Amino acid sequence: MLNSMTTELDDDSARWLEELRSQGPLRGQAHSRLHEILHRVTRAEAFRRRDTLPPDVAGDLDDLCLQAANDAVVAVLGKLDGFRGASRFTTWAYKFALLEVSVRLRRRAWSRRRVALDEVSWGHLVDPAHGPERSVEHEELLSTVRQLVESTLTENQRRVFLAVVSEEIPIDVIAERTGSSRGAVYKALHDARRRLRTAMTVVGHRGAK
Repeated sequence: MLNSMTTELDDDSARWLEELRSQGPLRGQAHSRLHEILHRVTRAEAFRRRDTLPPDVAGDLDDLCLQAANDAVVAVLGKLDGFRGASRFTTWAYKFALLEVSVRLRRRAWSRRRVALDEVSWGHLVDPAHGPERSVEHEELLSTVRQLVESTLTENQRRVFLAVVSEEIPIDVIAERTGSSRGAVYKALHDARRRLRTAMTVVGHRGAK
């Protein structure tokens, strides 16, 4: 059944919804066209990033892009009822392809890297590029953040916060390595930042980013 926004959709978007929700050959053809389009999107995005990827990842982009396109089609079909016509249907669908290929690229790039959530280096946050005065201010702020991280966050929030902010480990990689979901990791990070913002306001600093 088409959603209440169907009458306001552009013709192409309405046709996509109708065909993807139909039965028989028409639906299969629409699925194939959607997969072809999203496969092109994943390839364009992956090859755009090719020069920044590790050699083993760059050499395996074709298979990675195909898998990303497969998952993007499944995601689009599972969320058809969420399409409200704020953009063209294909533009909306592109976002799923970009997300899927981005996640796969990050995971592959980190696949052979050691991820130790209990071992982080605060030194990664030191930025001496702005002169000695800025470095002193930065060190003072960093010291405050360290104290608040230790005193206000739960163990899980602390591990996630340090992994993302200090080690710059992608959220989906943390989720994969810890057997958690991306949503759960994001919530832990969100809650940690909220607690730190509140705590830093009390001690007179601006909130954590």
